[in-house]
Amino acid sequence: MQIKKHLPNTLTLLNLFSGCLAVVAVAEHNFQMAFFWVCLGIFFDFFDGFFARLFQVSGPLGLQLDSLADMVTSGVAPGYVMYAMFEKTQGCDYMSYAGFIITLGACFRLANFNIDTRQTDSFIGLPTPANALFFMSLPLIPQSLLVIELFSNPWFLLVLSVLSAYVMNAELPLFSLKVKNFSLSKYKLQIFFLVLSVLLLIGLQVSALPIIIVTYVLLSVVDNKFKITRKD
Repeated sequence: MQIKKHLPNTLTLLNLFSGCLAVVAVAEHNFQMAFFWVCLGIFFDFFDGFFARLFQVSGPLGLQLDSLADMVTSGVAPGYVMYAMFEKTQGCDYMSYAGFIITLGACFRLANFNIDTRQTDSFIGLPTPANALFFMSLPLIPQSLLVIELFSNPWFLLVLSVLSAYVMNAELPLFSLKVKNFSLSKYKLQIFFLVLSVLLLIGLQVSALPIIIVTYVLLSVVDNKFKITRKD
């Protein structure tokens, strides 16, 4: 029973440790390893909650610990990546620090998430792990792609940073990815998105992640519009 009690918090601490290693990797400009450590941290983040619910050991300590760990893995690491991307275009210019707007936005979202009782089965605003995957994957996009030129433009990076902080904290309901049964009519949007995501990952690999996350947000916006229209 003691192992069951401490397993979720142990996984949360492993998430935090992975986030610390990701920050070190970014400092060394090893963006591939930074991406790996963030992915591993998100893996631990998923299973700490899973086992806490499975063993019925959820508590306020685990909730706070989870957000503190996510602050490093999904807040500091992606903000540092954007700082590094700014540096490539601006050197040591003060504009580089704008990358940490992502970190500030993640901090506000994580604090708000802990007191928002509406986000039990779905999300309002982009979750910090999804936002982290978006930014951690940007330096790994092949140079041959035309879109890479945008990432050399500091003003485009600034817009991305500000937009990231906004989308994480916007009153934007995002459809749940939990498919509880195989009802095609009830979960057609989720199934379509998951199939599309798999196809994109097969075709584009890590370069698909920004497309998948943007698609998730856009599909949620369209879905919300249709729900409002049906109500009217």
